Amino acid sequence: MPRSALIFGARNLGKATIETLVDAGWNVAGVARSDQTLEGVTAAGALAIRADVTDSASVTSALEEATAANGPLDLVVNAASTYGGTRSGPFGGGPLAQAAPDAFDSWAVAPPRAAFTFLSATARFLVAQARPATIVQVTGGSSRRAMPGRGLWAAGAFGVRAITQAAAVELREQGIHVALLIVDAGIQPLVGKREGVDPATLADPHEIAHAVRFLAEQGSQAATHELQLTPLAERWVP
Repeated sequence: MPRSALIFGARNLGKATIETLVDAGWNVAGVARSDQTLEGVTAAGALAIRADVTDSASVTSALEEATAANGPLDLVVNAASTYGGTRSGPFGGGPLAQAAPDAFDSWAVAPPRAAFTFLSATARFLVAQARPATIVQVTGGSSRRAMPGRGLWAAGAFGVRAITQAAAVELREQGIHVALLIVDAGIQPLVGKREGVDPATLADPHEIAHAVRFLAEQGSQAATHELQLTPLAERWVP
C-alpha cells in the first residue's frame, strides 16, 4: 500500500517535496492558500487542499481531507513560510539598539506561533490515528545561532526549535517521529533565480526534499530528531 503524506507550504520547497514523494510512489496532498500554488500541486500529481497553517481548525481540516482521500498519514511536513503580513524594519529586525518598537512582534512571534499551531493540531490527529508516523518541521539556520542585526529573527527560530524538540520528546513513546529540518542557507527557487546571490550557496529544494524522505523512511531504531543541511559553498559555523 502506498505511503501517504501531507505537505503544508507547497510553493517552493514544499512543491519539490511533493514532486519527490509522488515520483517515489507516495500518495501526496499539498496545502497552500493561493490559486496559483494549488494549481501547481495538482499539476505535480497531488491532491490540492486550501488551508492555513496558522489556524488550528484549518490544519485539522486539511489532515482530515488528506486522510479521507489518501488513507492514514505516514508523513506530515510544515514547509510553509509563517511570517505573513508586513515585517518591521530591515531584514531580521535590525540591530537591537535600533529596532522599531513593533519589530519583535513582526519578526519573533509569528514563526513559533505557527509551529505551535501546526505541531499541536498534527500531534492530536496522529495520536488519534494510533499508528507510526513522521512529522517534519522545517526551519532556517537562525534556529542554531543569532547573527548581528538578526537577533529578533533568531528569537523566532529558536522558538520553533524549542517547540519542535518538545513535540519530539512528547510523541516518541507513541511511535510518532518528530524531526526538525534546519536549512542553513537560502533556498534556490524552483523557477527563476535570486538576483545577486551565488547559486552555489543556495540549497537545492529537491535535495532538501530527499532529506525529508530520508527522515520519513527511517526505522524506529534510527530516528533523527534534528538534521542540518548547508551547501558546501555557503559559510558553515559549528
